Amino acid sequence: MPITIDDPTDERVRDYFALTDVALRRMLEPREGLYLAESEKVIRRALAAGHRPRSLLMGERWLSDLADVVEQVEADGVPVYVAEASVIEAMTGFHLHRGALASMHRPMLVPPADLLRDARRVVVLEDIVDHTNVGAVFRSAAALGYDAVLVTPRCADPLYRRAVRVSMGTVFQVPWTRVDPWPGSVAELREHGWTVAALALDDRSISLRELETRAPERLALVLGAEGDGLSQRTVAACDLVVRIPMAGGVDSLNVAAASAVAMWATAERP
Repeated sequence: MPITIDDPTDERVRDYFALTDVALRRMLEPREGLYLAESEKVIRRALAAGHRPRSLLMGERWLSDLADVVEQVEADGVPVYVAEASVIEAMTGFHLHRGALASMHRPMLVPPADLLRDARRVVVLEDIVDHTNVGAVFRSAAALGYDAVLVTPRCADPLYRRAVRVSMGTVFQVPWTRVDPWPGSVAELREHGWTVAALALDDRSISLRELETRAPERLALVLGAEGDGLSQRTVAACDLVVRIPMAGGVDSLNVAAASAVAMWATAERP
């Protein structure tokens, strides 16, 4: 049976403390080997991807909507906690509109070579710090048929709660891992047959339309951080520099929007 929590400081639910404290969660979640899944849809996608929960927390009315999930995880010995909305808000720091949270065991990352062995289209995120943008890129990658995502050492965590939520759980669907060192790994990608294309404003850039008409067999699109874009070292290391043609005096798009445009243009289609 679900366990009722009346005290927002109950140590049994410490995984859910202070979820709005970004700095704390960045430190706590990877160290503890966990991440947080929020909402029924995201929790179901995490479970469908084979990720293991270590507990669930929800309002009582969600017990019926998630009855099959509750039955499944309790059968595996995973505790399910239930609390009033005021208790959950005091515990987490926000009102839980989506009704349910799950503390999930963080899966082990695989080496990039293993991830890319059978891939033909990948996107690389260099030092993107906004979790919303990271989640949006993953959602586009899933929708547009990209095979994998590589993130650099300083890129935001794709399994942070906001990134997972914005991605609609597609961070569990699209294979990803961290690539290190960076941009030193560009050379390794090229050695393994990848054409590495940087999206950047540069004198030697070609139009995305040109890349679309002669897309290589294995393409890695590299997108840079909000504001600063890609580092000069990264741009210099890539095979190509690509720009998205613009109108109206606009020179660039938000990185999430740019990723969707570039992936749509270069995705393999039947």
